[in-house]
Amino acid sequence: MRTRSYILLDPEPDAALMRFIAMAAETTGFLKGAQGGPMPGWHTPGRDNAAALQRLHDALALRYPQAGKPFWAVRMWTNLVWQPAYLAATAVHYHGALPDLSAISQKVEGVHVDGYRLKPGPQLEGDVETLIDAAGAQLRVLSEAMLDEVNAFVKLKPIPAKRLLTDRMLGIMVRLARQRPDLSPAVIAGYSNRWLAAMGLTGQGELEFITLHDGRQAPIIARKGCCLDYLIEPDYYCASCPKQSDAVRLARQKADAETALAG
Repeated sequence: MRTRSYILLDPEPDAALMRFIAMAAETTGFLKGAQGGPMPGWHTPGRDNAAALQRLHDALALRYPQAGKPFWAVRMWTNLVWQPAYLAATAVHYHGALPDLSAISQKVEGVHVDGYRLKPGPQLEGDVETLIDAAGAQLRVLSEAMLDEVNAFVKLKPIPAKRLLTDRMLGIMVRLARQRPDLSPAVIAGYSNRWLAAMGLTGQGELEFITLHDGRQAPIIARKGCCLDYLIEPDYYCASCPKQSDAVRLARQKADAETALAG
């Protein structure tokens, strides 16, 4: 008796999801997504991700042995949360509808998590505030589960993790302000505060506004957390690093804002 082999194909293209994926790629220039379920070896919420996370942990330890476990923990965490954060913001502020991010699959390769897949399905529609609340709730559940996974390999306390996720969301709000000059500083601040509240991150960082040479108000990040990159580059701090004096931090971020807006 002959046996037949079947190839599991992805479902028919979901037009709304494909538009969202294209929008995310266009507005960021770096998000690489596709429709469908997880590929072998990818990280997917709710599944056994031990092998994928072990590969990520081992790759970080091999690449940055001098940085140590605190750095590996931070990089594991920031790798897992950055794509969901950008996708949530894209859904709310550019696409105008929210797909289900709870089952996002992410590609783990070397020291990076880069590339994602989403399953087709209905998307939530509503005003910006409604979508922020819904997207923030999804991110909160996702991030809490991912932090538990990271802690199975190397310890990262909740407060530092929350501060790093806050930094990511604030950075996205800075980017939004630059791409959407039609949004006033008050509107950007309101969106930022609502995102942090929806994600349970209030008080873990905030936006500040500085006056540029032409009189415009530009948002910058007032961070409470540290990405620990100085452990691999001892003489370098990020422009927004809280380990610097406020005067140095503000000057560096103002220079960055002037350069970005000039372009």
